[in-house]
Amino acid sequence: MLAVADRVLIVDDDEAVLHMLYKVIRSCGMDAKTVSNGEQTLEITKSERFDLILLDVNMQGMDGFQVVETLRNRGIKTPIIIVSGRKEDYDTLYGLDIGADDYVTKPFNPVVLGAKVKALIRRSKGNMPGGSLVISAGPFQYNTSTLRFYKDGKEIVLSSKENAMMKLFIDNVNRIFSKDMLYELIWGETIIDENAIMVYINRLRQKIEEDPSKPKYIQTVRGLGYRFVV
Repeated sequence: MLAVADRVLIVDDDEAVLHMLYKVIRSCGMDAKTVSNGEQTLEITKSERFDLILLDVNMQGMDGFQVVETLRNRGIKTPIIIVSGRKEDYDTLYGLDIGADDYVTKPFNPVVLGAKVKALIRRSKGNMPGGSLVISAGPFQYNTSTLRFYKDGKEIVLSSKENAMMKLFIDNVNRIFSKDMLYELIWGETIIDENAIMVYINRLRQKIEEDPSKPKYIQTVRGLGYRFVV
């Protein structure tokens, strides 16, 4: 039986942003539906199920914060990522406090946003009864419930940062991540020490590659970053 693609609802009243977000989600292998205001969001979520909602804040009529509050008051637990041009710490904290799962400011890196969407959906499904807990890619398996990583059925023990990096890679096979992206996604900040990423990449290679000096799985893409290939 074919797997059903994850579905993402995109909400923004800027047609250009809506189109860009649509392309980001489709490039990640997910289905996307777009609406342009809060009222449409509340209406469509009455009859259709989504695995995640990407939501703008500044919209005509009902704003994004009101949408989040209304959906949560209805008991809808669908993961929500706010994508907003408002960068004040207060807005971020408020959005998370009322029930959003993440807050991304514009302009954003499309690859980073796509990775966040996939990771949040995986995490959400891992918490659902009967949800798939094991991600497989080539000879590797990652259990999202126990946070354990395996190659050919044999567990490979990882440190917390190695674990986070491997989870990101296995969630995004064949995607190129620059050092900046890895720092933002794993450390939550911009680059402080460029050598740190290289150290962790080398540690992972020592643990998962047959020949770390000639890496097959974690490849360096010259001038761009790193890519996980199976």
